[in-house]
Amino acid sequence: MTDAKPYLVCASQRSGSTLLVESLAATGVAGRPAEFFQYFASSSLAPQPLEWFAGVDDEQIVGGLAATDQGTVDVRTAQQWRADVVAAGRTDNGVWGGKLMWNQTPLLIARTRVASGSLRTALRWLLGTDPVFVHVHRDDLIGQAVSMWRAVQTRVWRDSPEPEGLHLEGVPDEEAFYNAEGIAHLAGILADQERRWRTWFDEEGIETVDIEFGELTRDPTGTTGRVLAALGLDPALAPPPSLKPQSNARSKEWALRYRTDADRNGYPR
Repeated sequence: MTDAKPYLVCASQRSGSTLLVESLAATGVAGRPAEFFQYFASSSLAPQPLEWFAGVDDEQIVGGLAATDQGTVDVRTAQQWRADVVAAGRTDNGVWGGKLMWNQTPLLIARTRVASGSLRTALRWLLGTDPVFVHVHRDDLIGQAVSMWRAVQTRVWRDSPEPEGLHLEGVPDEEAFYNAEGIAHLAGILADQERRWRTWFDEEGIETVDIEFGELTRDPTGTTGRVLAALGLDPALAPPPSLKPQSNARSKEWALRYRTDADRNGYPR
């Protein structure tokens, strides 16, 4: 790495982190932040729909989800993997950017082969220093879980076309179905990820650049500019947003239905 400070966007799924990292990448000077740590070495693939429901055997939840691909084993050594990640996330000015979800931290640690099992040690091995930590979170857990439930069915994770090579074999959005238990399961996972991030930041004494979903979606350019400033870059380079929110009438309807079901059944909310 160079003397330029790397940064890591720490988030959970459907929190708005993709909007932020793509805006940062569009500046051309803030690294090329991507979700480098989501891929299992055993398959070279990110978690697939059924893998979010490990241990769930209710066919009303998992019966309509896409089958799991076997993928191919990633045979790169730790050093080869590190070199690829560093090169892929860095712009010519030396700034490196990446994105990490809490559920991906075991994959990162395993890839770095850090014997201590320490996330911070793994990041220092990868980047050579502590990064600037940017914490993206979404206070509306119901909206986040509903968005996640739609995404695991449709396998569409963004408004614009998916990057080349991303697996897309979900159902059309109009065929996605509501299931309160499925949403509750995902809400529990997402809430746990956020708790674990906050606990880790506290335990490590880490001060973060804190960004909430509502702020980001209301003013994506201004929020991106705030991150650029924290990195010592010109906030005026923040571009107009490249993505649109995926929320639609179905999202709003499901969120209302889930609130009622959650109150009745004690689901996470």
